Amino acid sequence: MKLLIKNGKLVNPLGKSGNYDILIEGKKISKIEENIKPEDNMRVIDASGLTVMPGIIDMHVHLREPGYEYKEDILSGTRAAANGGVTAMVCMPNTKPVLDNAALMDYVYNRAKECGYAKVYPTGCISKGMLGKELSEMGDMHAHGAVAFTDDGRPVMNSNLMRNAMEYAKNFDSILISHCEDLDLVDDGVMNEGYTSTILGLKGNTRVAEENHVSREILLASSLNTKVHIAHVSTKGGVEMIRHAKSLGVQVSAETAPHYFACTDEWVKGYNTNAKVNPPIRTEEDRLAIIEGLKDGTLDCIITDHAPHHEDEKKVEFALAMNGISGIETSFAVTNTYLIKTGELTMEQVVMAMSCNPARILKLEGGVIEKGKPADITIVDENKKWTVDTEKFESKGKNCIFADMELTGKAAYTIVDGKVVLDNYRLK
Repeated sequence: MKLLIKNGKLVNPLGKSGNYDILIEGKKISKIEENIKPEDNMRVIDASGLTVMPGIIDMHVHLREPGYEYKEDILSGTRAAANGGVTAMVCMPNTKPVLDNAALMDYVYNRAKECGYAKVYPTGCISKGMLGKELSEMGDMHAHGAVAFTDDGRPVMNSNLMRNAMEYAKNFDSILISHCEDLDLVDDGVMNEGYTSTILGLKGNTRVAEENHVSREILLASSLNTKVHIAHVSTKGGVEMIRHAKSLGVQVSAETAPHYFACTDEWVKGYNTNAKVNPPIRTEEDRLAIIEGLKDGTLDCIITDHAPHHEDEKKVEFALAMNGISGIETSFAVTNTYLIKTGELTMEQVVMAMSCNPARILKLEGGVIEKGKPADITIVDENKKWTVDTEKFESKGKNCIFADMELTGKAAYTIVDGKVVLDNYRLK
């Protein structure tokens, strides 16, 4: 059956934008025109008052399967994605076993197809077993669909191994996603090192631990004339280094997450373990620098670093709690509330950061609504106010820093390959 989206405001930075209708036939977009006339046996979505955009691509999530299905599995994770307006996700490899071989790339793709709520693209480990000692079979994994390589969850501490990985990935035009963290400098710190950590009596994690590896990756990418992507940037210094590197022509791209532009380390007060994340939430100065980095394009992507945990792993002493925030169902709402509604970014800039740039960096389908392209579309209500109730999350992870807050903006429809998986705010 044909699907017609009418009367919406199309925000489509790489294609037509404005008051256009969109006709979908099968899995593809067949027309983008003004006032397409409905036909018999055609479903019509009236998007009056809503914003139509290319499907959100979250290029940094933890789906936990295989091995940690009690936290999340691919079914619950893709349902959560659809509920948040996300049509495609890139999953990190720190599962059990870790994703370090071609068979596991196939496994992730097959499971995601079975579930059918969102597309899932796996990353492969940089090092075998994610142990940081020996390069994984990156070429084999690339041939089986690995869209990038990372040891995310842990840094690659061995600088020569990172150099060799960059050179290897360059052979097939792939990219490394670097979790920037010098473990020696972290020294068991559990939150941002500063005033708040001092008054709470918690051991601090210095920003230099992150920035040390940001500078290393920039220097390696520059010397090798290859690409690198910096994960979950949280500090002002990191933004400044990436901005300078880009001005020099270094092939570096970068991402940040909503909790880094919405929150500060003061949210940890009361020993709130839902505010415990790695890298840690920093200061107001860092928060404002992250926003400036998104404004001027230094930071290319808004991702979630969706990291669901069982409640027993969060309801413990702060130092013992697991790092991570369940954020895929709130990402657009937080971005809309803290960036668009405040006038910091336009909707066009947000679409670039949440859809177009992830597709460009990882060479994925999507990021544009265009005739002949896959019908991966998110339709949002920019003005819908709602209160975050984690018990209504599709994700198994209820560890959300924004729990019980009122946010503005919500996905109304999520369309994946022409299939409506979120229909008038309800998951199908």
